[in-house]
Amino acid sequence: MIGGGRGAFIGAVHRIAAHMDGKAELVAGAFSSDPQRSKDSAADLLVPADRAYGSYQEMAKAEAAMPADKRLDFVVIVTPNHQHFPPAKLFLESGFNVILDKPATFDLAEAKKLRTVVKKSGKVFVLTHNYTGNVMVKQARELVQKGHLGTLRKVVVEYPQGWLSTFLEASDQKQASWRTDPKRSGAAGCMGDIGTHAENLARYITGLEIDTLCADLTAFVKGRKLDDDGNVLVRYKGGAKGILHSSQICIGDENMLNIRVYGTKAGLEWCQEHPNELVVKYADKPREIWRRGNGYISAHGQKFTRIPFGHPEGYLEAFANIYLEAFRAIEAEVTGKKQPKDLDFPTIEDGVYGMAFIETVVKSSKLGAKWVKFPKA
Repeated sequence: MIGGGRGAFIGAVHRIAAHMDGKAELVAGAFSSDPQRSKDSAADLLVPADRAYGSYQEMAKAEAAMPADKRLDFVVIVTPNHQHFPPAKLFLESGFNVILDKPATFDLAEAKKLRTVVKKSGKVFVLTHNYTGNVMVKQARELVQKGHLGTLRKVVVEYPQGWLSTFLEASDQKQASWRTDPKRSGAAGCMGDIGTHAENLARYITGLEIDTLCADLTAFVKGRKLDDDGNVLVRYKGGAKGILHSSQICIGDENMLNIRVYGTKAGLEWCQEHPNELVVKYADKPREIWRRGNGYISAHGQKFTRIPFGHPEGYLEAFANIYLEAFRAIEAEVTGKKQPKDLDFPTIEDGVYGMAFIETVVKSSKLGAKWVKFPKA
């Protein structure tokens, strides 16, 4: 693992998800840009001292020199955005599979460069857009793919939070500090942090590609350098229309990612705060509530279900489902087998698309909320 040491949030989530099914073991790490903090964090995590590194560069060199039966099978990168590209590039070029937290990179140019590195390396690359690991999100996607909703007309996806409704970064709170810093976060704040989750969720479920968009970003909190609220109108290829809203100043909201999709035959809605349920709606009969773990859930959904119905599965299990699929690919790569054809995890292509989304949203907003053509990612 690179990053994820003392005081970090997402590193612990990745470790739980990776360990959940007993298929991986944390054996090495450069857990902080501060060498001593990295080694102290390693001790906390019971990582052997001889594989606790002071930098990711030191780690890449040492691990690449190890015999095949001891060297790393993959590395997980959980640093702030500006520190995604350099270690990902180095480890891919050093012969390691990479799992990277979203968004892929600091900007679109880096994402495209990373795509080239991934393709050239032949290694497995996984981007952890974790919400697509939810069983009922996969069920929603299958309903769309099988035509249950008919022709899609409307997509409404929202991601409101309230935790940045005050100038929290002034207190040096770690998570707020880097996410609101353009030197570490990139061109967008809220839209880059959680707006990309909303975009990815909508595209995963519907398969729709953006044609043009019109965005209005705002930094409501005085003194804040990046957006804490964003509203986007979307025109999809094929004629469907969409509304995407993400905000971190919605006081009282915790983590209310939700989506509604409407077609010519039916509609559906899913909310990550109630992840075990999918609502399917019709014009001529009562709405249905589909619940995880039941026999009517698709075979693909059943594959990612760990426990019987009535026992809730949520954020950590969805994260672990991304890892389960990643491990299938990594195992094939490590053993020299052909990659399975049915892998279901976000790839570098999702990473490039997400960075193109951020760049286009920022561009539209700076132009005064003008319609902008979505670039070829």
